[in-house]
Amino acid sequence: MMLQIEIDHLNKHYGGFHALKDVNISIKQGSFVALVGPSGCGKSTLLRTLAGLEKTSSGDVRIAGRSVIGKPPRERDVAMVFQSYALYPHMDVEHNMNYSMRLKRRPKEEISERTRTAAETLGLGNLLDRLPKALSGGQRQRVAMGRAIVRNPKVFLFDEPLSNLDAALRVHMRSEIRKLHERLNATSVYVTHDQVEAMTMADHVVVMRAGVVEQQGSPLDLYDRPANRFVAGFIGSPAMNFLPATATENGALVLDNDSTQIGLNRHIAAGCKFWIGMRPEHLSLKPCVNDMAIDATVTGIESTGSMTFVVLEVASQPVVLAHSGRPETRRGDQVRLHISLDNLHLFDRETELAA
Repeated sequence: MMLQIEIDHLNKHYGGFHALKDVNISIKQGSFVALVGPSGCGKSTLLRTLAGLEKTSSGDVRIAGRSVIGKPPRERDVAMVFQSYALYPHMDVEHNMNYSMRLKRRPKEEISERTRTAAETLGLGNLLDRLPKALSGGQRQRVAMGRAIVRNPKVFLFDEPLSNLDAALRVHMRSEIRKLHERLNATSVYVTHDQVEAMTMADHVVVMRAGVVEQQGSPLDLYDRPANRFVAGFIGSPAMNFLPATATENGALVLDNDSTQIGLNRHIAAGCKFWIGMRPEHLSLKPCVNDMAIDATVTGIESTGSMTFVVLEVASQPVVLAHSGRPETRRGDQVRLHISLDNLHLFDRETELAA
């Protein structure tokens, strides 16, 4: 499959602030890529750079094999969907959707056909004469997407389009955007701070922090094989637990502030310090395959109905366990925490890289 977008050694400076640091990303035609990370990590700056709304300091961006450095947005064949919808309040749905085509003086028949097709695709056919103020949040977001669709671009760029919607509508619109992407056979780049959104929608996820691409790959690659402690803690909900430990001469790990040993089937130099990473769903209050048990104290229980999150104290550190159903434990109980040794992660305490 050919590459649709190639980002090579891209840098962006705002005065003395280095916002994007040697970013390299290749995006295949027809793929759905999520840029995810905490606020201020550079993901929106990167998206705006792709759109031509920000100038680059160095590096190259190619769309469909053609460098677009220095090209204005109208010459990049991309369409952007913003968080704020950016709809004209005095225009009805139809005229909001086809505004860019009317500016380009496209033939009326073409404008009408593209608008009708986009409206039908998005379920807006009976709303074309409505003003934005008469629409719900989800309908406004669909109009914003329709405005992008009528342009028939090579690439769709989404800048946190669902952040203004309530939780239930966000879940619904995630599905709608993914279906739309597949129906149009488009290439989509989607910015979000919500890792659940990224994991459920994208086939390729790029995790960013402080302008740097920390890791990129399929959602399951990032979940199963995080490159460092930051990615491990950012991907997954609830977040991964971390316990500090030191390697012993016999190849085991001893938890800091505790004499508990965790045996591993690998060679580790004595004295090396690590973070042990354990996902909440890989912990249990009952024995499991290839596990070991350590002492823990229940400090809290949070139930969502179908799931219960048991908060524990292990070696003076908080640990969260995810349990399907309702465990028979109470706050203050002394329990045995069973750890799946097949699913442990180790991160060097100094570099925080996966060991």
